[in-house]
Amino acid sequence: MEASGLVERAPQLAALAAALDAVTAGNGGVLVLLGGEAGGGKTALVREFCRHQGPVLWGACDPLFTPRPLGPFTDIAQDSGGALHELIAAGAKPHQVAAEIARQAKGIMVLEDLHWADEATLDVLSLLGRRIGALPMLVIATYRDDELGRTHPLRRLLGEVRGSVRRLTAEPLSADAVAGLARPYGLDPHELHRATAGNPFFVTEVLAARGDDIPATIRDAVLARAARLDEAATSVVEAVSIAVPQCELHLLDALVDETAARGVERALAAGIIEVAPGGGVRFRHELARRTIEESLSPHRRRALHRTALATIPAGDATRLAHHAEAAGDAEAVQRFAPRAAEQAAAIGAHREAAAHYARALRFGNGLPPETRADLLERQSQECYLTDQTDESITALEHAIAVRRQAGDRRGEAAALSLLTRRLWCGARTEEATRRGDEAVRILEGLPPGRELALAYSNLSQLSLNDERRDETVAWARRAIDLAEALDDTGVIVHALNNIGTIELLAGERTGLDKLERSLALADRPGFEEHVGRAFIHVGWAMTRTRAYDLAGWLDRGIELCDELGLEGWRLYVQAYRARFHLDQGRWDAAADDAGFVLRSAESVPLLRILALTTIGTIRARRGDPDQWAPIEEARTLLKGQQELQYRAPVALAHAEALWLEGRNDAVDAATRDVREQAADRHAGPVVAELTRLRRLAGVDRASEPPAWDPTGCPYDEALTLTDSASEEDLRRALDGFQRLGARPAAAIATRRLRELGVRNLPRGPRPDTASNPGRLTRREGEVLTLVRQGDSNAEIAARLFLSEKTVHHHVSAILRKLGVSSRTQAISEASRRGIAT
Repeated sequence: MEASGLVERAPQLAALAAALDAVTAGNGGVLVLLGGEAGGGKTALVREFCRHQGPVLWGACDPLFTPRPLGPFTDIAQDSGGALHELIAAGAKPHQVAAEIARQAKGIMVLEDLHWADEATLDVLSLLGRRIGALPMLVIATYRDDELGRTHPLRRLLGEVRGSVRRLTAEPLSADAVAGLARPYGLDPHELHRATAGNPFFVTEVLAARGDDIPATIRDAVLARAARLDEAATSVVEAVSIAVPQCELHLLDALVDETAARGVERALAAGIIEVAPGGGVRFRHELARRTIEESLSPHRRRALHRTALATIPAGDATRLAHHAEAAGDAEAVQRFAPRAAEQAAAIGAHREAAAHYARALRFGNGLPPETRADLLERQSQECYLTDQTDESITALEHAIAVRRQAGDRRGEAAALSLLTRRLWCGARTEEATRRGDEAVRILEGLPPGRELALAYSNLSQLSLNDERRDETVAWARRAIDLAEALDDTGVIVHALNNIGTIELLAGERTGLDKLERSLALADRPGFEEHVGRAFIHVGWAMTRTRAYDLAGWLDRGIELCDELGLEGWRLYVQAYRARFHLDQGRWDAAADDAGFVLRSAESVPLLRILALTTIGTIRARRGDPDQWAPIEEARTLLKGQQELQYRAPVALAHAEALWLEGRNDAVDAATRDVREQAADRHAGPVVAELTRLRRLAGVDRASEPPAWDPTGCPYDEALTLTDSASEEDLRRALDGFQRLGARPAAAIATRRLRELGVRNLPRGPRPDTASNPGRLTRREGEVLTLVRQGDSNAEIAARLFLSEKTVHHHVSAILRKLGVSSRTQAISEASRRGIAT
């Protein structure tokens, strides 16, 4: 046992000390991400470290049904006061909170339990993480890694943060450590370790119960420990169990009578609860709190929540909505849940807002039709902004049914028009068109209003998605004319975007002017969707036309979408950035972006198609194994879709992979229909790319080479030269392919040179790379050796005198070549293949 009293935590304490030393030495800030399973001792570890330091800013996320926005930063602001407190009290946005924290940055900040974080909190941490290297601050963030699913918002942040970031894990205790802890209690150490799997909290709770036998479950341990309390202390513990994140003293006074209040000291002495920062009390462990709350009788639990509901100040809508639901008070839920949703949405916490609206609707059976429909439409919008497409569609369909039954034809048609956007995102394009036409038919039979203008613009958007220029412009002009008469900026912004995008897709820079005007008009509250849409469409048109002088829009768009809580929009921009990196020859960066999209995209097929085709193309160009899996998945997602933006990426990836494998006879069928559609839609760049692949495969060799300027895209430059009979051109192509690591294309260029009688060609990969079972380079082998030793990227960079970014790219290459997705899998796969390092 370490001198601190913690067991098997010396390495983590040393790592935290080293991080603080780096900050103190003036080397910039450090973000430490401390993961571990529930009850893994993360809090105890951080407290022990901070016990020896100066003042520490400390905040925690709450286990509410719906998290309170900016929870940990609200805690910190309440403790520190000043400008940060004023900002958060005024409803500041995440980027404003991050900027103020950066301005005040110094010392240590602890953010606990990020697995419960709301989106606004994660946005602030993401923004701080990008700048941490320039801030004189150590930020320690803890989270439960066993509660992060594939699409958990925190999972996305963990995969994205780079730079001055160090990752630590609070591992379970070993059998020897558990034996040492159990010895004074006379318990069977082997059985204790088996029952607890070394979880420090579980071990602590079992030992604290001091039972003669090891409890079968941790629930039994917690309840056995609580059962030792007297009646007054038990009343306190039960009351505190329903209060999250803590039980303020005035709330505790309301929850228990004066006699029971005297049990606080005994409950504190028993270690079940503790004094909370800023006053009040709370449970030491959330698992213990949940165990106690769930053990309450339904009558007592509801009574306690009702008392809390009557005691907590009216301004705390999030907590009040939580207690109202638990108390079964429908009227209170209706009063506080929509307010909590509005507060969450106002600061970009759209996922939390959607959950609050869902809560209101669960208690909304007796609501008037207008109110219920409004809540459903608001829930649909918040789900739409957070890539919950199916839920968004369902909510809006229910709203349509409610309005139809109430005879609200205008409201029904307006909701039908909005449904077109949701249906399109869900790849239900034909149904989207039917619904859009239906909305216009209804509204044209009523006095003209904003709803009709928006319906026109939505039909323009559907035409844009299908790249039908005349219809896009015609519907947009009708929308703008009516919107200008009504002075409706929102419709004007939407319709301008449609016209600008269709022009930019055709390579006309006048379209960019319209998109910039649309974006400028959207700079106001409630127009967040239009902001994200502008960046998506620039990304689409830019990658279609290779107008990479506009690449600055990509990083800017991702940053803004993050700040505004636009999850789905951000993923689109990142998918287009992946394509940009691919075209520019930065294949590792492209794979990183595309992989992030695949891990994050929940319900939008086009997003997955864009990411899958990028990854499949990279693998095909490198000659990696399993290149066909992502391409075939993309082809499966394509079924039933007729729009060119769906079909073109799949056709290009599929045809190129076929050509690189020498399956030239299949290229014609893979490209013919899509090239005809691209020609019909006047999509010249798509026609040119498909025509080039067809010529390379021996199809249409008699036709003229396509007009094509691949400048700035190294693989495309080499590929264009491959369609030549010139030795000089083919040598330049071979050199380009070899520099990129494009082995299959290099082999084709080599074969064509040899057919011309050329000998003494430059060799491909180094012999040590070619002979390596995983085709790892010498440097990649060195990196893998250090990965096996458990070194972080920062440690590897220091040992090999490389930058962390370079090490990151080497690790990505190792994972890609071995066909795995994690370091642990890489170590296992390298051993299986017999890769010596």
